[in-house]
Amino acid sequence: MIKKLLFLVLLFVLGCSAPSKEEKEDKEDLNEHVLWYAQPASKWMEALPIGNGRLGAMIFGDTINERIQLNEDSLWPGGPDWGDSKGSPEDLDYIRQLILNGKTSKADNEIIERFSNKDIVKSHQTMGDLYLDFEHSGKIENYKRSLSLNDALAEVHYEIDGDQYHRKIFATAADDAIIIQLSTTSSKGLNFNVNLDRPEDEGHKTVELTNPAQNQIAMLGEITQFGAVKNSKSKPLDYGVKFETLLQAESDSGKIYSDNSGLKVEGSKQVTLYLVANTSFYSEDFQQKNSLALEELSKKTVDELLDSHKKDYQELFNRVDFSLGENINDSIPTDKRLESFKKGEEDRGLITDLFQYGRYLLISSSRPGTNPANLQGLWNEHIAAPWNADYHLNVNLQMNYWPAEVTNLSELHQPLFDYTKRLVRRGKNTAKEQYGLEGAVLHNASDLWGAPYMQARRAYWGSWIHGGGWLAQHFWQHYLFTQDKEFLKTTAYPVLKEFATFYAGWLVKDEKSGKYVSFPETSPENSYINEQGERVALSYGSAMGHQIIAEVFDNTLKAAEILDIEDEILEEIAEKRINLTPGLKLGPDGRILEWTKPYEEPEKGHRHLSHLYALHPGSKITEADSSLFKAAQKSIDYRLEHGGAGTGWSRAWMINFNARLLDAKAAKENIHKFFEISLADNLFDLHPPFQIDGNFGYTAGVAEMLLQSHEGSLRILPALPEDWENGHIKGLKARGDISVDIDWELGELKQLTLSTNKKQQVKLKYGQQEIEIRLPGNNQEVIMNSDLKTTP
Repeated sequence: MIKKLLFLVLLFVLGCSAPSKEEKEDKEDLNEHVLWYAQPASKWMEALPIGNGRLGAMIFGDTINERIQLNEDSLWPGGPDWGDSKGSPEDLDYIRQLILNGKTSKADNEIIERFSNKDIVKSHQTMGDLYLDFEHSGKIENYKRSLSLNDALAEVHYEIDGDQYHRKIFATAADDAIIIQLSTTSSKGLNFNVNLDRPEDEGHKTVELTNPAQNQIAMLGEITQFGAVKNSKSKPLDYGVKFETLLQAESDSGKIYSDNSGLKVEGSKQVTLYLVANTSFYSEDFQQKNSLALEELSKKTVDELLDSHKKDYQELFNRVDFSLGENINDSIPTDKRLESFKKGEEDRGLITDLFQYGRYLLISSSRPGTNPANLQGLWNEHIAAPWNADYHLNVNLQMNYWPAEVTNLSELHQPLFDYTKRLVRRGKNTAKEQYGLEGAVLHNASDLWGAPYMQARRAYWGSWIHGGGWLAQHFWQHYLFTQDKEFLKTTAYPVLKEFATFYAGWLVKDEKSGKYVSFPETSPENSYINEQGERVALSYGSAMGHQIIAEVFDNTLKAAEILDIEDEILEEIAEKRINLTPGLKLGPDGRILEWTKPYEEPEKGHRHLSHLYALHPGSKITEADSSLFKAAQKSIDYRLEHGGAGTGWSRAWMINFNARLLDAKAAKENIHKFFEISLADNLFDLHPPFQIDGNFGYTAGVAEMLLQSHEGSLRILPALPEDWENGHIKGLKARGDISVDIDWELGELKQLTLSTNKKQQVKLKYGQQEIEIRLPGNNQEVIMNSDLKTTP
């Protein structure tokens, strides 16, 4: 009894409430994953991210001058009013003729001049900052700043002269707000100023601050980008999404009053700040939505808001539990653990933390009804972000969603599907106006407004036409994982058909071989040395281009067969698929060719491994074809020998490649390399600078090491490193809508549990064992031992 009372007293001192019986039961079998630090963040890349899919914040945790940097996913300048294309079918014919005549350098220049809207610079932008300036005196002791991945809750705790100070911060999707609760045991209470602000845009103030009530601050603004130009004219971009951020403070004691457009809090033992924000992108009545949101929030206590937040969040997060028999005490701060890891000290707990961090970040930056996670997910402190924090379609946006299906977050894929459908609507105009073709085309990058056109100053990184073809893969994979036939019919097939239709019109028949070739082509952001000794980008066919086209054709035809659809275009697609130039050719040295000829490569260690698309995320290169399997490995070895995979996302992609090649040793080595060179103290991926795709790619790669289902069978522990001796992963998903739990001991499978909603035959592969079993459906579990024999 005494111990119980002491426990409750401790919880009160820390500003926490005792967990409910339900919470204890929910967490009983789940590993805890907490990032924590013994000091405040001194820079943005040390701050901790929270988000509800649409609203986000970075928590610094300063004891005197706290900064909470704010974000919303639709804060973009401009609008959808810039047209859909530039250039003409005649321009395409001209560039094709240049390539056929061997004038690829001139073709590189002409494609930019004739097709690219190269002067457009639009960026996702910060919503601004919330500042809390405290009147503290005395020495700060026992400081701790933390982020619980299990609860999606950030906390700050410290002591001054024996008095406790505690903050809880969370972004709730259930109530669409950011909640900040501050409390103290000090007799003086809390005394601090509250202010909102936003950086200027090239000297232009873009927000207006007001106090709608004595306990409120409003920040009304519009997103501009005065550093951008429009249509090659030096015209400032002085319009964009309008927004309002509205904050309300409530206290159990003391005083709260307006102070020069900010708020002043005096003598309060506990203060709660409710922050809501809405934009004109989502609603014309965004200010009214904010007022109504605050009214609804005021009807609930903070404990009720936190409970509903946890329930909503944990329904997603708790689906997967992952342990590697962690070998380090989590009493060590995360930055110190990372520092030790970089020096070679094994920390399997940090490996599982980072895996779950990827899932946390996806839940926090991509929810049904929001925009998809961008190049920085949701978190961006800039007016002009690196690479505009945009939607890069040549690997980065796709990598963001690699973990969605396999780590049991399938519904979080929905924002990507919604966004792609917006892109398709405009991409149909581009295909028609720019190239004179039916169907839809998407180029290298896009923005909030779904711009489908070419945006590049150089051919090597922007004159790529397969953004849509790659995105189409996600629609097909979602169907394979979920077996949702209605989704296939109403969403996936129409998108697949649009891109397949474009490709059918785009291909040109080669006079010598009789095969269809895609050109002008590029291999994303890479270049080669042509016959004239020039460094160029455009080519007559490329490995990745033909691999993507083949995949789109195959998936469109399969979808039509499943749905019993007979479209006129299907016959043409089938004929051109049969006669398509292969995207997988071996060069003289046994590597897979990146282009149709074995050109000299000026960047032998290039970060993109586009010609291995068919290995991952595609599925054409498998163990079944030993020559391609070996060629893929040789291609990877060559890249790494020349310094490849230096960037975070590229290293994460490498982990996925290693897993597909069943190379546990290499996968583990690249995981360690990822930790060593690609992580900031807050575990954000460093390109550098920050790009979130590496976080998502890492999580997907670890899952791929433990479960694969792309070959038509389930491979169990296909790339398990030797020193991951003991562990379990529960709640992964395999294609066929199969839930998978795996337990292993001493490097060997101990127990495998499978369940699915519908009856089906499943092939299993574990090591040299290969069997076929019948799953009964109705989510009835089938449990097997290490010999893949069913147990009672």
